[in-house]
Amino acid sequence: MIRSSRMRHTPYDGSSKPFTIGLTQLDPDRWIEPDDLLQHYLDQKAQLLARSRDAVFVAEQGTQDAQRELLQILCDYLPTRYPDIYRQDGDTMTVGGRRADLLGDDALVIAGSLIQDDLAIMQRGDRGWRLGAAYIAFPSSWSLAEKFGRTMDEIHAPVPGFGDGTRNAELIARMFDNLPPGRFVERFNWAVNVDGSLHLPKSKSESLAATAIDLTEESAFIRIERQTLRKLPETGAIVFTIRIYSDPLAMLRHREDAATLALSFVEQLRALDLPQAAYKGLVSKRDALISALISIAG
Repeated sequence: MIRSSRMRHTPYDGSSKPFTIGLTQLDPDRWIEPDDLLQHYLDQKAQLLARSRDAVFVAEQGTQDAQRELLQILCDYLPTRYPDIYRQDGDTMTVGGRRADLLGDDALVIAGSLIQDDLAIMQRGDRGWRLGAAYIAFPSSWSLAEKFGRTMDEIHAPVPGFGDGTRNAELIARMFDNLPPGRFVERFNWAVNVDGSLHLPKSKSESLAATAIDLTEESAFIRIERQTLRKLPETGAIVFTIRIYSDPLAMLRHREDAATLALSFVEQLRALDLPQAAYKGLVSKRDALISALISIAG
């Protein structure tokens, strides 16, 4: 188990530029990254599922085979890769001391209840790759109802440079079609919020003329979204895992590479054009955030 999730990934170092596809090869051993906050995440998932199941889980008919295939892959992978955390005994998986029933619910719900990541299943249809099933407890400023059943082009329509007919949209469709089952890839997104909660379904997008807010080093959180993609060998569906890390900005100051990271972050913030900044909810925050980062850089 990874000891702590704090500041584990820092894609604002320039390695994952905003509004790029940014896929990199992933070692299968790093597909899932449980850490010492595992039970905290799983508790929140269970509470959200009990309170508002329809808001966090949806699945079309025809996705059951892909759901079951994903669950079986996780049941094979997790105890092998992390035997100190996961142990399967028949139809039960022990997860860090907690017993999870592997039957009795939708396979995707069971799969998502084993790991900190959210899960989404894309299937190929006449109109391209569509979101056919998902268990999303920790959305990053979007709701599952908005995206369920939509194609990748429709899902990405609000993202600057990724709408239907763009080069990015064509590259994504081609990559999905050609992704071999044995290849794992990952990508990162980052955002800055004044709320460190994992469950953030409210849109962060702002108008181009959003008023500046008072944001400080102590009140800001860097939200990292780690996505992995793989194609299931039997059904051919593509699985997204989406892991959220919410790091207080103030923690950046305590890193040995704080100055380098802070200045790289500033560079990426300044490079965003106005529509990009508005989409990421940064029109109101950018100036104050840059000032905080320059202070951290010393």
